[in-house]
Amino acid sequence: MGEGASSSSKKSRKPDYSRFTQQELPACKPILTPQWVVTVFIFLGIVFIPIGLASLSASEKVVEIVDRYDKDCVPTAHTQSDLAYHDRIAFIQNNNSNKTCIRTLTVPKKMKHPIYVYYQLNNFYQNHRRYVKSRNDEQLRDPNFNGDLQKTCAPEDMNGNEPVIPCGLIAWSLFNDTYGFSINDKALPINRKNISWPSDRKHKFGSNVYPKNFQKGGLIGGGTLNESIPMSEQEDLQVWLRTAALPVFRKLYGRLEYDLEANENITVVIQNNYNTYTFEGTKSLVLSTTTWIGGRNNFLGIAYLTVGGICLFVAITFILMYVIKPRPFGDPAYLSWNLNPTGN
Repeated sequence: MGEGASSSSKKSRKPDYSRFTQQELPACKPILTPQWVVTVFIFLGIVFIPIGLASLSASEKVVEIVDRYDKDCVPTAHTQSDLAYHDRIAFIQNNNSNKTCIRTLTVPKKMKHPIYVYYQLNNFYQNHRRYVKSRNDEQLRDPNFNGDLQKTCAPEDMNGNEPVIPCGLIAWSLFNDTYGFSINDKALPINRKNISWPSDRKHKFGSNVYPKNFQKGGLIGGGTLNESIPMSEQEDLQVWLRTAALPVFRKLYGRLEYDLEANENITVVIQNNYNTYTFEGTKSLVLSTTTWIGGRNNFLGIAYLTVGGICLFVAITFILMYVIKPRPFGDPAYLSWNLNPTGN
């Protein structure tokens, strides 16, 4: 009697009844009839194809000039690729060589401002795991940071007993080619303000963090930094530190705030400092306008057209199957156990 009373007095672990726990809430259980399926595919095709056409049309309106200059801006007396390779490396690594290169670009169509100036690098793997991890974000924000840099930034962590600010291979390999533009000997100023993300300028870099011991002594990597200007104002560094996902990428260098007329010749003075020759990379200067879709990007329009075309094709296929060989809706004869009643 006592045992029965004690067991019945135990608190039950059974949950209280509710329509949620018993899965009795109202639910939408659509029945995918042929009419519904065909309608959905036709709707997707009708929506996606115009978007794809509009995207392609906007992409075609972008005026773009791409000038690869890495080979032409390094003199070599050899035609054989191996000898020319060593010539270029010797030239780019020589601090006394004249790395000024003058290029002439012809505007194919009228380019309305703002005209975005990019540098494009090929065969540069900023997405490599060790490269991406070679930085310390806390150091970029806090001027009083004195933590261990060796785990994240080695070998570009210390200069003697002093920390390198900013540390790591990403900052060390900062792009340092420069571009100057002119038309008929009239200089065209480049606006290099607001080229980085606003979140980077306001939050990621401390306003009181200044470069220190950067690119001093030892092997020089990319560009140098002005130690009298906080890193929150050095936007070329901020653009470079936002690593690219692919080995072919463009990064914003600046903007031209005026229109360029068709067939105008632009003289570009390039300081060809950045060494892409060691890893057989390429460098290009890009001038581009934008539309509502951004820069030139045919992939997005082609993707929309492809998906829309597939949807229409599937819809037409289902319609033909339904017309040529209709199947009674809900016919139990098509169930697997009815199609093979013996189980063999």
